[in-house]
Amino acid sequence: MDGTGRRRNPYELTDESPVYVISVAAQLSGLHPQTLRQYDRLGLVSPDRAAGRGRRYSARDIEQLRQVQQLSQDEGINLAGIKRIIELENQVAALKARVAELQGLVEGAAAARQQAEAAVHASYRRDLVPYQDVQQTSALVVWRPRRDQQQ
Repeated sequence: MDGTGRRRNPYELTDESPVYVISVAAQLSGLHPQTLRQYDRLGLVSPDRAAGRGRRYSARDIEQLRQVQQLSQDEGINLAGIKRIIELENQVAALKARVAELQGLVEGAAAARQQAEAAVHASYRRDLVPYQDVQQTSALVVWRPRRDQQQ
């Protein structure tokens, strides 16, 4: 199933589908097959394995191979540094996913709180008059009987 609860077609190809053998992946990435094997041993790019233990690369793996090559050749970063960069990028992606998950939970809790609050307000008795605080003053009122009442 995918994230929406629908069943995913098992024959549908995605960026994560391991479909390329090492020779095709090497050609698509512009690297030598031995370089791909070395990157796999170092843990830079870890392709899936077929039943016969042959490596199967996805489109995402090939993009990552290109990124490793670019960081190595253009930026001059050694393979240990590249591995650390990849690990940190993966960690950031996992944290972003967790933040999104927690934001969803917070929004759900806020909606539940609003519903509960609305239910409490709906349960109020309508025949009661709300109390209003009367401002006290220091004014003095003098009462005097009228003259016609004195007699």
